[in-house]
Amino acid sequence: MFTGIVEELGEVTAVETLDDACRFRLRGPVVTEGAKHGDSIAVNGVCLTVVEHQGDEFTADVMAETLNRSSLGALAVGSRVNLERPMALGARLGGHIVQGHVDGTGEILERKPSENWELVKISLPADLSRYVVEKGSITVDGISLTVVDAGPDFFTVSLIPTTLALTTLGIKQPGDPVNLEVDVIAKYVERMIGDRALGEGDAR
Repeated sequence: MFTGIVEELGEVTAVETLDDACRFRLRGPVVTEGAKHGDSIAVNGVCLTVVEHQGDEFTADVMAETLNRSSLGALAVGSRVNLERPMALGARLGGHIVQGHVDGTGEILERKPSENWELVKISLPADLSRYVVEKGSITVDGISLTVVDAGPDFFTVSLIPTTLALTTLGIKQPGDPVNLEVDVIAKYVERMIGDRALGEGDAR
């Protein structure tokens, strides 16, 4: 479980293409401190398992399903990535509950800079739009953000200077893909309400 508060901006140092997967080597001095085989680290919002760890780098295997559902397949040597370790029990939940399970990908459509912040418009897959509401939470490339405006096929977020300086959203441009994870609570509520409605219908 993660919070969507990015700990550092890491870098892809190697990519090995396998038959039905990829192996990435990534540099991240903060997240690799004390890391060991089997630990979880979120990479652009995708929960990955540490395979090997040496110095300030770690490797992670990414299967075809993850490559197809996320933007990790577009990563190359030199790509910058958002990194976060799992939340520790008893720690503050600074963002919101993030599973590291990407629901789909969007695309940066527009950036509108202002003096002290920047408004970013991102495309939204049709099957995810019902989970995104104004002033609700959404995870973009592993970053916990508040939705400013929600449309049928887009949403906007407002980024403060810290987010622009310390995450990939400071460097990504229109046309670039981003990973999206909607609020898991909304998905559970939908499922429970749907099951309840189905049960009441059967009773009648």
